[in-house]
Amino acid sequence: LERLTTIVHDAEIDYVKWDMNRSICDWYTPCLSAENQGEMPHRYVLGLYELLERLTTAFPDVLFEGCSGGGGRFDAGMMFYCPQIWCSDDTDAVERLQIQKGTSYGYPVSTVGSHVSAAPNHQTLRTTPLHTRGVVAMSGTFGYELDITKLPDTEKEEIKEQIRTFHKYYWLIQKGDYYRLSDEKTENYFTAWEFVSKDRAEALVNMVVTHVQANAAFPFVKFMGLDPEAIYVEQSTGYKYSGAALMNGGYVFTCVHGNYPAIQLHFVAEDNLK
Repeated sequence: LERLTTIVHDAEIDYVKWDMNRSICDWYTPCLSAENQGEMPHRYVLGLYELLERLTTAFPDVLFEGCSGGGGRFDAGMMFYCPQIWCSDDTDAVERLQIQKGTSYGYPVSTVGSHVSAAPNHQTLRTTPLHTRGVVAMSGTFGYELDITKLPDTEKEEIKEQIRTFHKYYWLIQKGDYYRLSDEKTENYFTAWEFVSKDRAEALVNMVVTHVQANAAFPFVKFMGLDPEAIYVEQSTGYKYSGAALMNGGYVFTCVHGNYPAIQLHFVAEDNLK
């Protein structure tokens, strides 16, 4: 505690990623009798909580992010001190579709640590477009873990635009209602999800096509959580749709070619544009 306090204070640190890359093995402590050794893992976690309690009390403005391979630290006790937790060491954008969807059943999007990593991915060697990696990472805390000095100028400019986009939709993503628009029957072809503001005035719809097919039917998705009486304007095209049509009739995605294409659409209720 003394060393951490000194480092955080003297270096004026405002963000700490608390990494835990392995589980404790060969449990033993000289502080307990032989018959009480089984208490050691539980006591260790209580000690960790106490350490974090002291640190977060001393530095209330520092963001502590929890971490463990596979998201093993995603528990309510750690989230009390670490409001965001690294979701998984698997950063492949296609893999992340299911990882982040599964996490969403128990935790809000604002807690999910998610980054854009390099391509080809260092684990799967899969190559996905930078745009796709950005769309997937935006369904979490969003960040980058790659060497930007090795990127071409075009990708550096695209990263700037991605950051602007995330800032634009930050509150919608972090505080909006999250809807899963695809299911196991369709996800062998595409995965789609949606964020809707609490007042239902805007929605951000995301899709990644994981298996592009020749002459296949276009992906067809019914939205959720909209106001059925409102008229929504899709911001990139200016096309207008009623909330009822988008939820009951659905929306057809037509730009589904290439390697793992991603589509991100922003809908705003017409009354909110005036």
